[in-house]
Amino acid sequence: VQLQASGGGLAQAGDSLRLSCASSGRTFSIYNMGWFRQAPGKEREFVAAISWSDGSTYYLDSVKGRFTISRDNAKNTVYLQMNSLKPEDTAVYYCASPRFSGVLVGKRIEEYAYWGQGTQVTVSS
Repeated sequence: VQLQASGGGLAQAGDSLRLSCASSGRTFSIYNMGWFRQAPGKEREFVAAISWSDGSTYYLDSVKGRFTISRDNAKNTVYLQMNSLKPEDTAVYYCASPRFSGVLVGKRIEEYAYWGQGTQVTVSS
């Protein structure tokens, strides 16, 4: 399984960015997908996740209303639309997928087996 994240970059506070994560190596449509981030000197944290079964979405409280996770099963890709960016959103963003299908959507790092390489998002004030 390979996950390739892209779309990061430099932004100013209030700007928008869209991250993409392309999956290959297995049937994308039957697996939950998640986004995590890690800021310098901090632990990696859950940002958002989307269910494979009904498209239910889950978010970190601090990004609710600003970030939207979505998936396109035809393109084997999950997206993270980030609006109203804040300097505290600065981090390396990782997409991730669990080892097994049919599991509940997880918010813990240990619930995900496959990780993308990360894409840097830097937001200036």
